[in-house]
Amino acid sequence: MTAVMLSTMIVLLLLGFPMMMPLIVATLAGFFFFFEMLNPTIIIQQMVSGVKPTALIAIPMFILAADIITRGHSADRLLDLVMRCVGHIRGGLAVTVATTCTLFGAVSGSTQATVVAVGGPMRPRMLKAGYDDAFTMALTINASDIAFLIPPSIGMIVYGVLSGTSISELFIAGIGPGLLILAMFSIYAVIYAWRKQIPVEPKASRSQRLLALRRALWPAGFPLIIVGGIYGGIFSPSEAASICVLYAILLEVFVFRSVKLKELPEIALSTSLVTAVVFILIGVGAAFSWALSYAEIPQTLIAALHLADAAPTTVLISIAVAFFIGCMFVDPIVVMLILIPIFLPLIRSSGLDPVLVGTMITLQVAIGSATPPFGCDIFTAIAIFRRPYMDVIRGTPPFILMLLATSVLLVLFPQIALLLRDLMLP
Repeated sequence: MTAVMLSTMIVLLLLGFPMMMPLIVATLAGFFFFFEMLNPTIIIQQMVSGVKPTALIAIPMFILAADIITRGHSADRLLDLVMRCVGHIRGGLAVTVATTCTLFGAVSGSTQATVVAVGGPMRPRMLKAGYDDAFTMALTINASDIAFLIPPSIGMIVYGVLSGTSISELFIAGIGPGLLILAMFSIYAVIYAWRKQIPVEPKASRSQRLLALRRALWPAGFPLIIVGGIYGGIFSPSEAASICVLYAILLEVFVFRSVKLKELPEIALSTSLVTAVVFILIGVGAAFSWALSYAEIPQTLIAALHLADAAPTTVLISIAVAFFIGCMFVDPIVVMLILIPIFLPLIRSSGLDPVLVGTMITLQVAIGSATPPFGCDIFTAIAIFRRPYMDVIRGTPPFILMLLATSVLLVLFPQIALLLRDLMLP
């Protein structure tokens, strides 16, 4: 059965079908060839069950909030604040890009929105300052992927729903690795600027910094709503997502006046199209996962790889490698829908903390999304920067190495992710 489902998926992918088709056709092939005694309506039931968890409501809400603020002034204000604080140091522009990507990721939860909002205005400034275009694009792409780790993370929501893990705990666990990656990128940016002798920007005055801080206070409310609201017990992650939409409308429509009320239906339509694709994938993935579980394919693969009796560290490394390779070729959500059900029995039997595993998986999704040949953020950058594929990926190796180093550190020192979780949620 494994061979039939796998070969069906590969053939359809090579023929150019969208990912939802290989998933559902492979499921149907396995069902009709091997489960002919079962009622076919089970497939529909599993698809419906896949999109029923209430936690998934957060996904369209966070996407809508990201769409609204991407069209507004929030990113510009965050950029200005960071630039006023660190722009005068050697490599300050690059550090500004990395830091703003992290902050905007905490506002939007979307890597693509972060590339658009930060990369668009900052790339011309960095090129004018003397940075190589390859370095500029690679920094923007990889720093944007910190949005996968910093809450609100759509990847963590999907993992939480599929594995039954607390989304609140996952959100807080992603902050440590996200800040570690930001520190690595910033140090590398400073070293790069010293080697290239990049000129420094004029130092901002105290009044300019205070003005930038005051202008950025409103956008800074997003992470306060998400983190403070959830961990203060005020509302759930799903409720936090809805509050973020209301806050985004208040901010961009009524405070900044950067988005008009008549534009909201158009933004909502764009969000609905993206949400429809995500939910179709989740529904189809749920049916596919059920077929795998019913056929006991996860147990078969685990036994074949001799992971059943492996040490927890070996299991964690195996999971990391599988997700890293998968996300280099396929959309991250699809990889999660396929691989999480396969590894879930092993995660439970190995005694690994599911929050640690979720953080590691999300990190691999972030790395794979910016890694050739088919990392999805690479193609977002190609569309935004209008540069050929090879130009976009030329500067990525140092950043990928730093991201992989973070993975190694997370295996060796799990408290990078778990310490903050343990302190805030004892």
